[in-house]
Amino acid sequence: MKLTSWLAFSIDRTSKTPIFEQICRFIREQAISGELPEGTRLPPTRMFATELGVSRSTVITAYEQLEAEGYLQGLRGSGYTVCAMGQVELQEQRARKPSATSEMQADLARPFEISQADLRLFPHRQWATTVKRVCRTGPQSMLTGGALFGSLELREAIADHVSEWRGVDASAHQVIVTAGSTDALETCVRTMCETGDTIGLEEPGYLPVRRFAQDYGLKPCFLAIDGSGAELPASRNKPRLVVLTPSQQFPLGGAMAPSRRLEFINWAKENNAWLVEDDYDSEFRYSGRPIPAMAGFDRLKRTIYIGSFSKIFSSSLRLGYMIVPESLVEQFHSAMKQTGVKASYMPQPALAEFMKSGEFHRHLRRVRRIYGERRKFLLNRLERDFSEIGWFKDHQAGMQVVLHLSSRFEDFRISRGAAEKGMSVQPLSHYSIGEVRHNGLILGFCRSTEEELGRALDLLLSCVSEA
Repeated sequence: MKLTSWLAFSIDRTSKTPIFEQICRFIREQAISGELPEGTRLPPTRMFATELGVSRSTVITAYEQLEAEGYLQGLRGSGYTVCAMGQVELQEQRARKPSATSEMQADLARPFEISQADLRLFPHRQWATTVKRVCRTGPQSMLTGGALFGSLELREAIADHVSEWRGVDASAHQVIVTAGSTDALETCVRTMCETGDTIGLEEPGYLPVRRFAQDYGLKPCFLAIDGSGAELPASRNKPRLVVLTPSQQFPLGGAMAPSRRLEFINWAKENNAWLVEDDYDSEFRYSGRPIPAMAGFDRLKRTIYIGSFSKIFSSSLRLGYMIVPESLVEQFHSAMKQTGVKASYMPQPALAEFMKSGEFHRHLRRVRRIYGERRKFLLNRLERDFSEIGWFKDHQAGMQVVLHLSSRFEDFRISRGAAEKGMSVQPLSHYSIGEVRHNGLILGFCRSTEEELGRALDLLLSCVSEA
C-alpha cells in the first residue's frame, strides 16, 4: 500500500510542538477542510512511521488521540478510517484551536513532572458525549446537590471499581466522594485525630500529610522504608493513625510485602489504631493486574482506603474518594456535617455514567499501555546513558522512576540546574527529614512522549555534567 499525497508532509524536528501532535494537527486539518473525506483509510502505523522516520508508538499515539477526539474510527484488522465531520462543530473547533494549542504547549513545558497524567490522551469526545447525555436526560441531577457523601450513582460506580480492580468489597454507603486524595487525607486526619495525638508517617513520604500533621498539632512518628515496606511503629510509640502507601510507595516505589501488611493489620487491632491506605497510582502496574489493596486484606475493619481520579482521568475534576469501615461511617458523617463538603457535585453524575458505560475502564487500559511504553523507553535510556551516574530499581509500576545517584552527585544541585533548563526534576532528599539521607532524582514519565523524553534526558545529562 502506497502513502497517498495528502500524507506527504514533513516533520519539523526543531518545533516545540510534539511530533505526535504535528501528525494529529495535519490529519485533523485535512479532515476539517474536506481533503480527507469520510471513509478515507489511513496508512498502517508501521508503514507510516517508517515513511516519517519516527517510532511506531508515536504514530499509534497520534491515531488513538484522533480516534478519541472523534476524527478517526479504528476497526480491528481494518486500520483507521476518517469519520464524518459536522460543519458547525468543526468551525467551532477551528476557532478555538490557537488558544487551546498555546495552552497545551505551556502545560507541557516541564518534562519529568511527577504524578501528572497526559491530558492529550484524555477521551474528550466520549466525555463530552456523556456529559451531554446526562444534561439531556437528567439535568437537575447536576445542579440540585446531593447527599453529604456525594452522588449515590458515583459511589456505587466507585464501589464496583475498587471491587474489580483492587479487591476491596464495600457498599456504596461506605464510599465518600472528596475533592481529590489530598482532601481525603485531610478529612481523615481531622476526623480521626485530636491535638497531641501521634500519627505514623512513612519516611521518606508524602509531604502534604506531614503538613496536615503539623497544622493539627500532631506528633509525627516516622516509619523507615525497608525491603518489605514501611516498618512498624516502635513499641514506645502509640500512633492513633498510620498513613501508608502499600501498593506503590511514594516516592521510592515498590509494594509492601503481604507479611508486612498483615503485621500492620494485626498491630492496628492490638493497639486500637487505624490505618489509612493512600492507594497512590496503583492502577498503573505494567506487569499483570494491580495487586490487591491492603483494605482488601483487612476487609475494611481497621483500614480507611483512599483513591483519586486525577492520576487516571483528569486533575481538573478535583474528585477523589475514600472508603471507610462500617464502624466509622457515622463518625465521618458527623465530622463532615460540621466542616461542609469540598467536592464539586456537578461532574459526579457524568463521571458515574462514564464509569458504568465502560468508557472509564477503556481509557484506563489504553493509557496504562501507553504509559508502559514510555516507562520502558525511559528505563532503557537510563540503563544506557546513566549507568555511571546512578541506578534504579524496576518496580514495574507507578508514574515515576527514582534514579538513585552515586555519592559524588547531589540531587538538589542537579534539580536546580534542570529547573533552569525548563524541567521539573524532584530531588529525592526533599521528601525525607530523617537520619538516612536519600539522594536521587524522581523522574515522571507519563506526561511525555518518547521523543519528548529523549530530548529531556539529553538535557538532564548536560545538567549532571554541570553539577
